[in-house]
Amino acid sequence: MSLTVYGIPSCGTVKKARSWLEGARRPHTFADFRQTPPSAGQVKAWVAKFGARALRNTSGGSYRALGPEKETWSEAEWTAAFADDPMLIKRPVIERDGVPVIVGWNLEDAEIKARLG
Repeated sequence: MSLTVYGIPSCGTVKKARSWLEGARRPHTFADFRQTPPSAGQVKAWVAKFGARALRNTSGGSYRALGPEKETWSEAEWTAAFADDPMLIKRPVIERDGVPVIVGWNLEDAEIKARLG
């Protein structure tokens, strides 16, 4: 089983997730959104799994820079926006064996363990 954590290294939530994984002795690969943006296919899979609303990084500057039309965007429009600017995606996104299992880091330990397998 392989885990991949997607995000940016300076993000506090990503740091918490990676620290938790290291403390739980769960080896993982880190993919920096800035160095290796997710593919359009990955973004599509993430939206299919979690929905566009759950993936929105509403506290980031990229989100705030969007116009008011963002309130009426469809899932397809959000998917295109996420693929174009990964800073719009809530962090971290964690995949287990290429399948998205977690977005954000606000779950209880038992739920994290269940999703990570």
